[in-house]
Amino acid sequence: MFLTTNTCEGKRDCIKQCPTKAIRFINGRAFSCLTCGICYENCPNGAIFQNGYGGYVVDRAKCNGCGMCMHNCPTNNITIEDGIVYGICSRCGVCQEVCSNRVDGFELEKEKQINFIESLKILYPSLGVVPQKEESVAKEVSRSYFGTDTEKCILCGRCQQYCPTGAIHVKIDRDEGICSECRLCEDVCPNQSMNKHQIVNKSSCTLCLNCMKACPNNAISVDESAIIVNKINQKPSGSIVSCLNCGLCADLCENESHKYVDGKLRYDPTMDTENTTHEIAIDACPINTLHEDEEMFIYDEFNEEELPTLAGFCVSCGKCVQVCDETHARQYMSHTWDGSVSEDCISCGICAEVCQEDAITLHRGTISVNLDKCILCENCAVHCPVDAIPKSTLYKNEIKDGFNFIEQQLCMHCGLCHKTCSYDAIDEVDGQFIVNEEKCTYCGACKNACPARAFLFERNFKDSIEGI
Repeated sequence: MFLTTNTCEGKRDCIKQCPTKAIRFINGRAFSCLTCGICYENCPNGAIFQNGYGGYVVDRAKCNGCGMCMHNCPTNNITIEDGIVYGICSRCGVCQEVCSNRVDGFELEKEKQINFIESLKILYPSLGVVPQKEESVAKEVSRSYFGTDTEKCILCGRCQQYCPTGAIHVKIDRDEGICSECRLCEDVCPNQSMNKHQIVNKSSCTLCLNCMKACPNNAISVDESAIIVNKINQKPSGSIVSCLNCGLCADLCENESHKYVDGKLRYDPTMDTENTTHEIAIDACPINTLHEDEEMFIYDEFNEEELPTLAGFCVSCGKCVQVCDETHARQYMSHTWDGSVSEDCISCGICAEVCQEDAITLHRGTISVNLDKCILCENCAVHCPVDAIPKSTLYKNEIKDGFNFIEQQLCMHCGLCHKTCSYDAIDEVDGQFIVNEEKCTYCGACKNACPARAFLFERNFKDSIEGI
């Protein structure tokens, strides 16, 4: 809710600017919807929903004007005019922008909220039955994981080859057939004829071809009974992405086979039962390392079929750190976040949409994070189009394309979408607001700000891994 301080001058600018007419003037002060959610709970048509800001919005395409929201509102704030429901706060924050005396009630102490509301003597039922915003106790959230010091990494791919679960993905921007200096050839040579610089001792080499079979880049060949390693003296470019050890996959596991135990991921494939898959967890993996194992299956005797098992998650074995013995780029790391974002935030709401833990609430120009719920999976940071949220991975999801259209029959012509858009992609033409497709980036800020749910909106993402 948004509240009015004791310094209110009664100018009513907040009332004039509120797009949903959710503010009234009572006893010389502005009083607005409490965003208690009782209207949402009592709507028989499911026409009221909670948006990313934590406010409530009426879906006018579903609303039939029955008035149940109005009759159940504890403060008599809801009205119906010409079949349109008004008086429900969408928490867009416009009132706070036009009046310095308006404050966000969620940011005040609960005791101050209670004292102010009870002083108005208009609340029924009592405040005790009105839902309160869940407060976050934690000051920051942290996560430990095995990561990469990108300043030291030479993208040899050695860690990827030795990872037992396939949780490390190394991509080198170089043609196949060129040595990456992963040194697997040295490891598998039975006579130590291959040294760490990929130089072959021809006198001791037995041409067993073990090195050629083990080379992941097909960079080793035989010419005139001699081992040839195709190398170039050029620093490679590319990327390395590895499991964040956030535990999101374990949270989304449909059975007890995948768990997060003492900060470490564990998996028992024998507990995977019939009709159970890991599609939800795989689709939700923030950095796309989680996948079905291509080598191991569980046989379902009842249906006589092979069921896939899970791979691509870190088991904290530390093997990647052991084998990265030349540059020591793989290390045991920790990542910490206090929930703050940079000033680049455009209120697009993507972070709130993709958060699987429901830990993010959207505000105009920023977000608030419930750090008690956040597991630091970085899904929000990976999808943030302006990189306003810090992240520890090179993985990135960029907006590829989409569709954005304003349904004029639902539009309330409040102009909030026009004010919110950071790219000037909402044009006002003859009193109507339309989307300029040439400027639109499909960030969704306009859609999330709309108090009438008048936008027909779709968005597609594409992988865009940042390079070293």
